[in-house]
Amino acid sequence: MKISLSINGTSYDTDVEPRLLLVHLLRDVAGLTGTHIGCETSICGACTVMINGKTAKSCCVLAVQADGAEVTTIEGMAQDGQLHPVQEAFWEKHGLQCGYCTPGMIMAVCGLLKDNPNPTDDQIRHGIEGNLCRCTGYQNIVEAVKYSAEKLNAQK
Repeated sequence: MKISLSINGTSYDTDVEPRLLLVHLLRDVAGLTGTHIGCETSICGACTVMINGKTAKSCCVLAVQADGAEVTTIEGMAQDGQLHPVQEAFWEKHGLQCGYCTPGMIMAVCGLLKDNPNPTDDQIRHGIEGNLCRCTGYQNIVEAVKYSAEKLNAQK
C-alpha cells in the first residue's frame, strides 16, 4: 500500500506491506534506529513515539495507520544541536543507565508534560508506568521529569 507521512519533519512516500509495523518502518525504511524494539507486545514502551502529538507504542501501530500523520521520534527532539529539555534533564539528573529504555521513556515524558506541565511524583510515576526500565529504579527518572518540567515551564 502507498502511504505518505512526515517523520521528524521529513516527508516519506513509500509502499509498505499492510502488515508492516510502524517501528519497522522507522528503523528499516527511514533508518531511524533510536526507536528501540523491546517486547513487540506494547508492554515495555521502548518503541514509544509521538503521532500527531500523542504518544504511541510504534510496535502496535501499523505503518498504514500512520498514513498522513506527523511522527516524531527521539531523533527529532534535539533542535539545532541543542538537546530538548527532557533529553537534557535525563543527562543532568542521571535518568538513564544502559539507555535502552531512554528514547521511549523520553517520548513518554514529553507526552506526560504536554498534558500535565506540573506533575506530582505520583502523577509522574503513573505517567511513565507504560515504559519499563530494568536499571534505574526510576527515582532518577522522576527527578529528571521534575527538572524538565521546571525547564519547560521557564521557557513559557
